[in-house]
Amino acid sequence: MATLGLLVVFPFFMAYAAANDLLTMLIPNRISLGLVAGFAVVAATGILSWSELGMHVGAGLLVLSITFTLFALGKIGGGDAKLAAATALWLGFDQLVDYALVAALAGGALTLGLLFARSHPLPYPVARLPFALHLHDAKTGIPYGIALAFAALIVVPDTLLWARALAG
Repeated sequence: MATLGLLVVFPFFMAYAAANDLLTMLIPNRISLGLVAGFAVVAATGILSWSELGMHVGAGLLVLSITFTLFALGKIGGGDAKLAAATALWLGFDQLVDYALVAALAGGALTLGLLFARSHPLPYPVARLPFALHLHDAKTGIPYGIALAFAALIVVPDTLLWARALAG
């Protein structure tokens, strides 16, 4: 069950969050809640000790407190804050710094790419797509959920949870 959760549920929600953010500039609560529920099911298999489980919950709460503060200050979106916290729950502290670093680098690349794309007119076939028009608008933010999901999928194979799921 833990292997199924890690290899199917976690990547599914990450891809769903990225696609939804790209197309709508929103990450619905159901994605973060699905990640939390999925983690609870995986944790119920006993793959983590109580202290390890506590560390994963602590990582999620730490990231939630940081990202909620950033959201309250208007620096990030609420969906991004909740997605980062739900992801930290799965990753735990052992890969949290790597996650933040990869997310920052991917987010920077995404931002630069969008700024470059926004400085040029959209090709005609793409200009007919409502989400592309919205994304191309300079007043639109950056769908940072893409970077968060990318970073999560890059670092999750290096987590204790991943190693345990594949070993057991």
